[in-house]
Amino acid sequence: MALYEHVFIARQDISTSQVEAITADFSKIIEENDGKVAKNEYWGLKNLAYKIKKNRKGHYVLLNLDAPHAAVSEMERQARLHEDVIRFMTIRVDEFEEGQSVVLRSKADKDRRPPRGDKREERY
Repeated sequence: MALYEHVFIARQDISTSQVEAITADFSKIIEENDGKVAKNEYWGLKNLAYKIKKNRKGHYVLLNLDAPHAAVSEMERQARLHEDVIRFMTIRVDEFEEGQSVVLRSKADKDRRPPRGDKREERY
């Protein structure tokens, strides 16, 4: 089976539990078609670069899939029909990234940074 990374963006006005339900539905579709979800990451509510279907923000979710092409295409078909999913993208990869994705790692790095001081003090 092939390895895929699937990222989808859900509407901003739905709750986190509804996003988890959408993720569970997509995972169920993959598992019914002889695939498996290797990793599931919720990236949170983030600003979009531009408005998409009148939304300025969206819930981002990453799924790492080990599934046949038929399962992935069925999941994409369901994503197109789902009214809460505003965008999605699936990419075939050679291997999965170990540990957390880059998005979650950069989020953790921001939390660990020391606070910035007054810039005038640094100059003199």
